[in-house]
Amino acid sequence: MNNPVGGYSAGDLAQGVIAGNRRQIARAITLVESMKIDDRARARELLGILRDHPTKAVRIGVTGVPGAGKSTFIDAMGVRLIGKGHKVAVLAVDPSSSKTGGSILGDRTRMGALAVNDDAFIRPSPSGNHLGGVARATRESMLVVEAAGYDVVLVETVGVGQSEVAVAGMVDTFLLVTLARAGDQLQGIKKGILEMADIITVNKADGDNEAAARVAARELATAMKLITADPKARRPPVLTSSSYTGDGLEELWESILEHRAYLEKTGGLASRRARQQRDWMWSLIDDELLESVRQTRAVKEVRGRLESAVMEGTTSAMEAAQEVLTTFAGHLPHTWMTDE
Repeated sequence: MNNPVGGYSAGDLAQGVIAGNRRQIARAITLVESMKIDDRARARELLGILRDHPTKAVRIGVTGVPGAGKSTFIDAMGVRLIGKGHKVAVLAVDPSSSKTGGSILGDRTRMGALAVNDDAFIRPSPSGNHLGGVARATRESMLVVEAAGYDVVLVETVGVGQSEVAVAGMVDTFLLVTLARAGDQLQGIKKGILEMADIITVNKADGDNEAAARVAARELATAMKLITADPKARRPPVLTSSSYTGDGLEELWESILEHRAYLEKTGGLASRRARQQRDWMWSLIDDELLESVRQTRAVKEVRGRLESAVMEGTTSAMEAAQEVLTTFAGHLPHTWMTDE
């Protein structure tokens, strides 16, 4: 297939991406973010070509409590890594962007050094209205930037809640950035996020805050011992860092590399990515089925009536959902309705 996308075929875009052309990279990401039927077909073709150019990129998820300084941290770490010869891409998962406009746009002002560096690529998340679509776009964007030669991909959670789970499901190392003096450290961080974290850093460990950061790190290290019941299991290290002075960033990068080496040695990297691919497959199926239900003509004909009935309280959400599904199923080919 050689149909143009914005004047470029999928093959042309793939060549531009592999050559590291920034405009073509941006166009390719715009394509994979699109939900248009024709664009989805072109995106599959593009990703199929790029899949033949595997990379060994380090995928790092970055999450943290509000005000932890994630963007400033990413800027400082990214510049340091570029100084070591790496190329750094920053992506975001922000399911709230349809309402807020996406805080990553503001965060770019706090990534000033990366934003003007030719060896860095920063991409805001799309203004999607549900996490699944945004996560899909971020996953596919990750494949694009890796094919373009970016060997460190930082995926930042901008939204809250399930976005952390989504990011943890697409990276190799999940990094939690937190703070000292942010209230009760252990109650202020959800246990689920601690359980997902591969590495924890207490940020802004400089000046008068340095001592408090070290205390917070010790408290979190103790908490991790309680969470990790298996004495033989790997225990996530708890470090301190400062985006302002750069202190601790080198040790943090070493911890990321040590975690990757641990995964490779134990076979965990291959199995983790394999599980991620399996889960991604089902996530894509969920998204496509939902979109198919919404776009079916018969469903569109009953949708308004059922939504009004639910809002008025004359029918339950369960009853309305069942009618939508029955309506959708009634318009499927007969072969879809049998186990044979």
